[in-house]
Formats: sequence, C-alpha cells, structure tokens
Amino acid sequence: MSIAEKALELVVDGTVIGLGTGQAASEFVRRLGQHVREGLDVRGIATSRATEALAREVGVPLLGLGDVEEIDATFDGADAVDPRLDLIKGLGGALLREKIVAASSRTLIVLVGQEKLTDRLGRGYCRQLPVEVVPFGLPLVQRKLARLGLQAELRAQEGQPIPTDNGNYTIDVDLSDLDEDPGTLNGRIRAIPGVVETGFFLGMASRVLIGKDDGSVEVRHRP
Repeated sequence: MSIAEKALELVVDGTVIGLGTGQAASEFVRRLGQHVREGLDVRGIATSRATEALAREVGVPLLGLGDVEEIDATFDGADAVDPRLDLIKGLGGALLREKIVAASSRTLIVLVGQEKLTDRLGRGYCRQLPVEVVPFGLPLVQRKLARLGLQAELRAQEGQPIPTDNGNYTIDVDLSDLDEDPGTLNGRIRAIPGVVETGFFLGMASRVLIGKDDGSVEVRHRP
C-alpha cells in the first residue's frame, strides 16, 4: 500500500481538506480525484497554484480560506521529520501557503518516504531551511543572517530570483553545521524584518505516514 492510499483511508466524507504541495501530496491529490469521481464528497483548499491546477484537472472541488471557519484535515509532504514530528518544509517553494493552511486545520497529516526521517532537523536528507523573504528586505535579511553566523543562498534560476506564489523570494539557510535548538533558531530568524516565514513546522503535525522501502506504511503520532 502506498502512503497516498493509506492517507485516503483517513479522508472523511463531507469534510474540507487542505491539499499540500510536492511529490507525495500530488500523488495524494491524483488519487483523491479518482475517489471524488466515484462519489466521495470533499472540498479542497490548495497550498499552491500548482496544486490548485492539479486539483482542478482531476476534479477535486476547491474552496478558498475565506469560505470556511476551519479545515478538517490537511494532507501534505515534508522535507524532514524528526522524532517529535517536527518538520522542515518548503523545498518545493510553497512554505508560506502550506503553513497558513496547516495552521487553519484541525489536523496536519504528513506523507513522507523513510529517507526524510532524521534524528535532528538539519541533518540527513535535508540540511537547509527555506526562508521566505520580502524582495525589498532581501539585502537586510542577508546581512542579518550573516551576522547570526548563518550561510544562506538565494534561490535562483539562470541568475534570477525564483518568485514564490506570493511574489516573495526564498533563501535557503544551511543547517548542516548548526546544533542550535530549532525553536530558538526559528525565533531568531523570524525576528529579522523582511522575513515572512520559515520552513520550520514545529508542533504542527499530528500524524506522519512513512512509506517504507519494503512497501509498508508506518504511522507515527505526535508524542
């Protein structure tokens, strides 16, 4: 059983669900569309333009955040998951909308392969922290990060910054040599004027579905 199939077992008829961004989330949306065509009654709220386009393509009805008081559950991927189910997200470029949708949800359910597991955020598969930045504030943010002893690289293509769906830029902060607590580091970075949000999703995931190499799916709940 794939993690997308396992996740679909958790979808309740008649609910509103958040639709994540990335490979695992896209596979979930595709399979969800098949269930909708077979009669499942759900409404989705997309975390990116790419996911919105995919949902429309496969027939998942969409709502906006202003249409609901609360999202019943959000299904999304992650770039790193630690033993406390704290996450790093945002390598796909949608961290701000993903965090807004997750914060609007009763439950955040995360779908990952076992290679995304780490004993500490910043080690293993994902050693960078995406940070969304207002373009005007980019020079200040870069200087402040350097003064914090952090190496950061502007995400660009062909020499030009890659804009997010919100028109902002993304800076990838190298975490490979850092031992600072993620919560403390998150606060220090978010305190810099011009920083919109970071890819630390701390205390947000309630359940993680882990696709194992042998084809099985492990389910972990927040301690």
